[in-house]
Amino acid sequence: MRSLSQIFLSALLAAACLSSAQADPHTIKFSGWAPQAGKSRVTSGNDNQLPAGCWADREILSGGKQEGVELLSIYNGRLIITVIPTRGMSVLRAEDTQNPGFKLGWDSPVKQVVHPQFMDLESRGGLGWLEGFNEWMCRCGLEYAGHPGVDEFTTNTGDISKTTLTLHGKIGNIPAQRAAISVEKDGDKTKLAITGDVSEHMFFGPKLSLSTKLWTEPNADWFVIEDKVQNVGASEQEFQLIYHANYGVPLLGEGAKVLVPFKSVTPMNAGAAKAVQTYSTYKGPTPGFTEEVFLVEPLSEKGATLAVLKDATGEKATSIRWQTSELPHLTIWKNTAATADGYVTGIEPATGYPFNRKIERKFGRVPKLKPNEARSFSLKFQVHHGKDSVKALEQEVTRLQSKAPGTINTEPPKTE
Repeated sequence: MRSLSQIFLSALLAAACLSSAQADPHTIKFSGWAPQAGKSRVTSGNDNQLPAGCWADREILSGGKQEGVELLSIYNGRLIITVIPTRGMSVLRAEDTQNPGFKLGWDSPVKQVVHPQFMDLESRGGLGWLEGFNEWMCRCGLEYAGHPGVDEFTTNTGDISKTTLTLHGKIGNIPAQRAAISVEKDGDKTKLAITGDVSEHMFFGPKLSLSTKLWTEPNADWFVIEDKVQNVGASEQEFQLIYHANYGVPLLGEGAKVLVPFKSVTPMNAGAAKAVQTYSTYKGPTPGFTEEVFLVEPLSEKGATLAVLKDATGEKATSIRWQTSELPHLTIWKNTAATADGYVTGIEPATGYPFNRKIERKFGRVPKLKPNEARSFSLKFQVHHGKDSVKALEQEVTRLQSKAPGTINTEPPKTE
């Protein structure tokens, strides 16, 4: 027998479904959850058209710095994917229930999902972003991304002034609006989706909007993130976007490897230059390790490329696929520090590299949007298990690389 709360929840969902179905017969949205703390779950049934064996969750966290944070999760029969509307629609983690213990994510020293109201992006010389950094995938941008530091901008009076940019921008610490879970019908296909909009708007400043949709299909071992970034202002606007995807155990470990077909690999600084010949191989947790960053120009075929992270045994891996016309650059961030300090690597497709915007602009890696112009971005993430599956990925990267020789540069790029 269902509880009164379950009956009430079903009634809310039925009303939301009816309203949405009247507006669009192919999409049913679940946006009627009551906003109290705790978790509400919707399972498959005739009143919501969730596919059999699937469910959707909404949870409001409480206590400490995560007070009031909203999480939305979908289970497609295999993957559990959790999005944080409160933190710019970042993805907290993705878990593969067919392989217990396997996740896309990492174990950050930041244990709570920090609400933006407790963030100070300007702390520690602009490194405050790190005080909330524990997501599997967070976007960096939109007005700017990359390292903190001084840049110039044009004021409302037309003068050139200086400003201090904080690490990786603001979008990951702006709560979303219109966040919802939906089931979409397209012929015989069914999509489970999490959608939301994030606005980075300012009077006498940028007016950039992000519309995002994460979707998957029943029992799939993959999901897709589709974003649209639009300049809704009346003047041309610069923007930057980095998809900061972060991985720890069980994929990351001694002997794990990152595989990507490349035109070039370049160390970001002198420290990384010492290790550039082994950029693709990882150490185990190493106390005192200093991060290493490598800048990759991906090699594509018909505009498509991929990056793969595989474990040392070759038994499991994950892949990212995207279009280089949308995201022409890739950063590999290696931080194989002690476990307690955050043992993690980042594989980060982007519009540019993570230098300060002033440097990126100088070298032509800061795109612009005309008034009302929008650009779209699509990335497919997949999990792979078994030696045959992982070997097929390795062979794909090798085949792509055979089309053109890649260059490993031993010196950092010029920044002046």
